[in-house]
Amino acid sequence: MANDGGRSQYSRIATPPGAVPLRSGPSPPPMATNKTAPTDASVDGYLTARANAQQRADSEALIALMRRITGAPPTMWGPSIVGFGAYRYRYESGRTGEAPLAAFAIRGRDMVVYLHCEGERQQALLAAVGRHRMSVSCLYFKRLADLDVAVLEALIVGSIDAVREREGRRPADTPEAGRPAS
Repeated sequence: MANDGGRSQYSRIATPPGAVPLRSGPSPPPMATNKTAPTDASVDGYLTARANAQQRADSEALIALMRRITGAPPTMWGPSIVGFGAYRYRYESGRTGEAPLAAFAIRGRDMVVYLHCEGERQQALLAAVGRHRMSVSCLYFKRLADLDVAVLEALIVGSIDAVREREGRRPADTPEAGRPAS
């Protein structure tokens, strides 16, 4: 590299010999905003556009179940998640956000229920829930009839309890999150 008198190709300020020059230019982009946020979109419109007849019936059953558990109405979160209630989270990095307390979505031919499944009790429930596949926090299944709905309910309640415990307070929007509403 040619001696440029201590100047970097990235800066017009002299850089001491042997030092790594700081790059000048535009500031780094701001931290990304969470795309999964509550919207005013219609849950019924989403189901009409995405669900086949079986998925529609399963979605209606999930809506009734999650509404009863959380006491919250269904709300669209982003373009494709039907969520109930909300809680605030904070990562160790300091990033904060909001997420639905309980949620499901239609993903092609599959239905997905979003769950926190850490812990022995949640793992035992997963083993008993019925025909499904799991990835991180997504429980995928083809038909609700393939699952034991009572076990699914216990998984959702356990997931909400885990959120409450991890966040150290009751999640937003639900007076008794994790307990079936009366």
